[in-house]
Amino acid sequence: MKLMFCLTAGALAAASAAGAQAGGGTPQRITYDDAVAIALKQNVSVKQAENAAELNNATVSQQQKAFLPSLSLNVTGSNNVGRNFSQSEGTIINQQSQALSTGLSSSLTLFDGGKNISNLRSARADQEASEQDLTRTRQSAVFTVASNFVSLTNANEQLKVQQENLAALQSQELQIEAFVKAGSRPIADLYQQQASVANAQLAVVQAQRTVDLAKVDLIQTLQLDPAGTYEFVAPAATDVAMDKTYNLDSLVALAYTNRADLAAQSARVEAAGQDVKAASASKLPTISLTGSYSTAYNSATDLSIANQLDQRRGGGLGVGVSIPIFDRGSASAAEQKAQIAESNAQLALSQQRQAIALDVRRAYLDFSSAKQQLTAAAAQLAAAQKAVEATQARYKVGAATLVEVSQAQAQEVSAASALATARNNLVLQEKAIEFAVGGTARK
Repeated sequence: MKLMFCLTAGALAAASAAGAQAGGGTPQRITYDDAVAIALKQNVSVKQAENAAELNNATVSQQQKAFLPSLSLNVTGSNNVGRNFSQSEGTIINQQSQALSTGLSSSLTLFDGGKNISNLRSARADQEASEQDLTRTRQSAVFTVASNFVSLTNANEQLKVQQENLAALQSQELQIEAFVKAGSRPIADLYQQQASVANAQLAVVQAQRTVDLAKVDLIQTLQLDPAGTYEFVAPAATDVAMDKTYNLDSLVALAYTNRADLAAQSARVEAAGQDVKAASASKLPTISLTGSYSTAYNSATDLSIANQLDQRRGGGLGVGVSIPIFDRGSASAAEQKAQIAESNAQLALSQQRQAIALDVRRAYLDFSSAKQQLTAAAAQLAAAQKAVEATQARYKVGAATLVEVSQAQAQEVSAASALATARNNLVLQEKAIEFAVGGTARK
């Protein structure tokens, strides 16, 4: 008995010391709204989705600029050294001259079989897919924060249950001690009650640890400094949605309309179809408009730089046609690969629809089960409370043993814990349905 008391006291002291060490300084107060804003800003998955969206935006811009003409400035300079025979002097002389040529060239694709148009449409479809992925990733971040807050709320309620149980057992210990002193109860009852109090103290320590771990989960979700101290403020409690009902078919239809990940996969199917068209266009002729303008200068002549640049200027304008005749089958292979990719995208879309329907069905069944669990837990707690009252009354008059009282109290604690769990689970399942159909608490 003394060993149990020492172990329990040591655990309480260690928990108190750890709390004091972790709680140094004023804790940062974080509400649910603050947590959502932090998650949308700092969550790694959200950042990665934002980067992917920016990358696809750059691809769209690149494909749009493919319709513009190209323009290049070419400048070439040279130093020429040679030997010539001078008839007037009858000798060979060394000559050195400098030359400079410069020009502008431009090219514009007039027709490439629609390849540039298909590439642009494919890029825009990929851009839409990345935007939808970003939306779903943000929804996932918000849902994770909500789940963490529900877990923290449940942990706090479980801690409260254990604290109330500890207070009740301590009060009962005083009563039994008085009974023992009066000689109406054996000393063994007091020892048994002291053991129950020690167990309740240990349960409080364990419940406090669960609360601390729930806070750690929130710190991880929000990417906060692990060395910091935080006070997470849960939103005000709302009435549990016992009277809320859902229709499974309506939920599935709503999910098909709202789910961003389904829209993203549909956009990828569109992008794959445009890639097939772009690959097919490689077999068609390409018509290009080209233009150039140039001039040159050479120091070997007696004309001035201005005169040479004026006299040697020139330009041209032409239309070129390129007809693919034999490319070793590269165009056909590219088209075949694009068609396979489109087929895979279609299969992924079908699989995504199936997965979404199953997600909604699971959420629907979990919500229905959570309602039934809450009803049963409430009835269980009411019966357990009456059993405790009746057993304690019988114990006071000597008609019941302390073992019976302890068993009734244990059932009451278990029922109170189950009720708190069922209530928070129903709240979580309601949010799970919202997430499954494509809704979000915050965009």
